[in-house]
Amino acid sequence: MAKITRQDALDYHSQGRPGKVEVIPTTPYSTQFDLSLAYTPGVAEPCLEIQKNLEDAYKYTAKGNLVAVISNGTAVLGLGSIGALAGKPVMEGKGLLFKVFADVDVFDIEVDEKDIDRFVEVVKAISPTFGGINLEDIKAPECFEIEDRLKKELDIPVFHDDQHGTAIISGAGLLNALELTGKKIGDIKITVNGAGASAVSCTRLYISLGVNPENVVMCDSKGVINSKRKDLNEIKKQFITKRDVDTLEQAIKGADVFLGLSVGGVLSKEMVKTMAHKPIVFAMANPYPEITYEDAVEARDDIIMATGRSDYPNQVNNVLGFPFIFRGALDVRATTINEEMKIAAVKALANLAKEPVPEHVNTAYNVTNLIFGKDYIIPKPLDHRLITHVAPAVARAAMETNVARRKITDWDTYREELNKRLGYEIKLLRSIREKAKEKPKRVVFAEANHFKILKAAQSLLMEGIAKPVLLGNKEGIKQIIKEYGLELENVPIIDPGSIEEEKRREKFAKIYFEKRHRKGITYNEALERMYRRVYFGVMMVEAGDADAFISGFLHKYADVIRPSLEIIGTNNPQRHIAGMYIVITKKGPYFFSDTTVNIQPSVQTLVDTTLLTANGVRKFNIEPKIAMVSYSNFGSQRVGNPKIVQEAVEILHKEHPDLIVDGEMQANFAFNRELRMEKFPFSKLTDQNVNTIIFPNLSSGNIAYKMMQEIGNAEVVGPILLGIAKPIHILQLESSVREITNMASIAVVDAQTM
Repeated sequence: MAKITRQDALDYHSQGRPGKVEVIPTTPYSTQFDLSLAYTPGVAEPCLEIQKNLEDAYKYTAKGNLVAVISNGTAVLGLGSIGALAGKPVMEGKGLLFKVFADVDVFDIEVDEKDIDRFVEVVKAISPTFGGINLEDIKAPECFEIEDRLKKELDIPVFHDDQHGTAIISGAGLLNALELTGKKIGDIKITVNGAGASAVSCTRLYISLGVNPENVVMCDSKGVINSKRKDLNEIKKQFITKRDVDTLEQAIKGADVFLGLSVGGVLSKEMVKTMAHKPIVFAMANPYPEITYEDAVEARDDIIMATGRSDYPNQVNNVLGFPFIFRGALDVRATTINEEMKIAAVKALANLAKEPVPEHVNTAYNVTNLIFGKDYIIPKPLDHRLITHVAPAVARAAMETNVARRKITDWDTYREELNKRLGYEIKLLRSIREKAKEKPKRVVFAEANHFKILKAAQSLLMEGIAKPVLLGNKEGIKQIIKEYGLELENVPIIDPGSIEEEKRREKFAKIYFEKRHRKGITYNEALERMYRRVYFGVMMVEAGDADAFISGFLHKYADVIRPSLEIIGTNNPQRHIAGMYIVITKKGPYFFSDTTVNIQPSVQTLVDTTLLTANGVRKFNIEPKIAMVSYSNFGSQRVGNPKIVQEAVEILHKEHPDLIVDGEMQANFAFNRELRMEKFPFSKLTDQNVNTIIFPNLSSGNIAYKMMQEIGNAEVVGPILLGIAKPIHILQLESSVREITNMASIAVVDAQTM
């Protein structure tokens, strides 16, 4: 990660609109009628309903999705007691994280009050506004009493993240580290360095997870907390050890776990060497850990190490917890966040780290393939699956412990709703995957000697979307599988050039020769082509040895189309093919065609492309509303591309009157229904929302989808090959794993309809 300068940080917070957050309306406000509903006189009605039933505040206001991030600025990050107002940038940052990770709205509230009684009274007085309270950056030991009192006196979740966030995330890491080392949680010895809010909460949670309290030794800045000490407060007295040790150096001998929440540099390599075999070191002081990662792994090659830093493996980052814990608690209107809910979050995080990691996570952290192991015991903050793993676990625990006022009965639907909140799942793509799962098909991958193809194959297999078949050198593919720890056992690996495939090559060559012997192909040439993976794979589909074929990751588009047409052919009388992309936007999916095949189409080619595209769109249970675009509108130009489009539209209107299609028109009129209705009320598309665009040539179509992808941040799926008689689909060169799995899902659905 690039070094952040002081000026970078100041510019980030000051340039443009100062700060990091804003409040935006969620209901219409453009007319006087809207404003009358929003304020007077309309607002009186929900007020009266809430007066009769306070629970209706969740129905008529933002309370149910609103959390207060509250601080008095007495323990701000690593800055200490800098005051309430000085801590405001941190609280705004917390609000930003709540929103972007879990779609939880936040008001940050800085309370200039250090007296416990008065602080508690302030929070209680404003609590009706909120669905939950996140206490932040309040020093110990006051933070313990403040949280305890508020939890007892309020009926909404109260959570001091400085205590419990670190405990939950590190707790997940501890469970996974113990699994890797083969140690039992009830037997391990833990040395804790630090006795503040985080250290105390971590230790308490570890005990809830099964650690024996007698096996814990806690140290503060003055040494071990033992019976010799006369300067201990009531919190520290809970952790007095019976062992006769006074220093960290003495306490860590033979320890299985070191938990550091103190200051940098206090743990030496020599101390680490005295720990038990396979030691676990969580050095979480920031920005400098108790021992550097380099020193720790140099001291012990059997160590499992975690820090609070993002530039080393196993970062203990609170953003893995609090957004999703509150999300789950709010969604069931929990009255508290109890120990069971915290433990549910711990286990959900621990389990997620053991699942195959999606490609978007690997890409975000610039690694090839994260695998559960000593360098990956905790999920990464940018893992989109966190919300669907942690929030439901917390919500379920709230229900099981009877602190939920709202029940969730359909957990699959709830997970879909969570994904929709952040836009991580697209309805169309989700429906395609679900359809594919109903009856998975055999999908052949021609370039299986590449990691991304194998990673996609693993994902498809584990999700039950497809039955992958891998083409390529067996030993090479197996080596990649082993190197990256992929789980592809029992997946067929076929080498078209191997001795084992001799009979099948000869069989395929005979079929190919029969199809092409009047096209200048000899039998020997046919046999030679069966050594090539693209020809062999397409022939597998033709011969019924597979259901669909995917290539193009390393092959040129034309090099895949050619054998597909030679072997399988088209499914339409015009013997026409075209390429279509699905462009996923916030407004929904659009279908762009032709974007890959026909360079400068004739009138009839445009007609045929439109018909193929319409049939392709209908396969996704969407009725096509088609705009044929150009640089002019409805006859304003009568030459060049506009004239060709005009003539194609005339044919379509005459021969296919039921098809909702019109043009030629400029792109702004295609996408803007109101503008189209105003200027061209006669159009067949006047009151329709266009979802399909037919371009006048390959150049414009190709440029358009790539601009949507790069500038518009749209997700692009394709190209989907239209017109081929069997499921043959072509990837973009160097597609991402997600793009490969999307195409394979489409190929499976395509095969289901054959």
